[in-house]
Amino acid sequence: MTMRDSLLFVFHVISCVQFSFAVYYDYVHVVVPRRSTEIHSDYGGKFKFLTFWNAIVQAIFFFICMLNDWFGTNAVNPKKPPFIRKLKDFVHASFSFPGAMLVGIVFWTLMFIDRELIFPKALDAYFPWWLNHLMHTMIVVSILVETILAPRKYPKRLHGVLATTGVEILYTIWMHIIYYKSNAWVYPVMDVMSFPVRMVFIAALLTFGAIVYIAGEALDNFVWGKKYVAESDGPDLKA
Repeated sequence: MTMRDSLLFVFHVISCVQFSFAVYYDYVHVVVPRRSTEIHSDYGGKFKFLTFWNAIVQAIFFFICMLNDWFGTNAVNPKKPPFIRKLKDFVHASFSFPGAMLVGIVFWTLMFIDRELIFPKALDAYFPWWLNHLMHTMIVVSILVETILAPRKYPKRLHGVLATTGVEILYTIWMHIIYYKSNAWVYPVMDVMSFPVRMVFIAALLTFGAIVYIAGEALDNFVWGKKYVAESDGPDLKA
C-alpha cells in the first residue's frame, strides 16, 4: 500500500467514524421536548429528517470506500473493476454527492434567509453546534475531498439521475405521510407555503437534485478528465 493509498484509507476511516458518531449522537442523545418544536415528538422520530437519512448514507458510503481500499481498487481506470468498486462509484455519483450537496446548500441557504424556516433557534439548547456542522457542513467538505482524492467512473447519466430523483421522490412521499399522520410538516418552511407554492418548491428541489448530479459529474470530469480516463489501469491499491 503506497503512502497515497494509506492517506486515502485514513481519510475514509475518519469520515466513516464522524458520520457514524453523528448518527449515533443524534439518535441517542438529542432529545427535543415537544414544547420546543412540535414536529420533533411526532410520527417518524429521527427518521423524518432528510439530514438524518443523509448522514446514514454518508456513513455507509465511506464504509464502502474502506472496503474498496482493502478489497477493491483505486486505480484511475481499471479494466475489470471489482463489484465493490462499481458499488462505490455508483453510490458516490447517485446518492452520496447529490445528497450531501442538496442538504448542505438548501440548509444553509434557508438558514441565511430565515433560520426559523429550517432550524428554529429553540433547537440550539438541544442540538449542539458541532453536530449541526457535522451534518450540514462536513458532509459537503468530505464529499468534495473524496471527489478530488479518489477516481471513479460515473454511471450512464440517465441511470444516475433517475436514481437520485427516485430517492428524492421517495422522501417527498415519506414527508407527506408524516404530515398525514401528525398534521405537522417536517420543515417549518412548508407551513408558510400555499399548496401551489409548495408544489413548485418541491418540483424545484427535484430539478435542483438533477442539476447537482450533473454538476458532480462535471466536477469529476474536471478533476479526473479525459486525459486520465485515457490512461491504462494506473497504480492499483494492491500494487
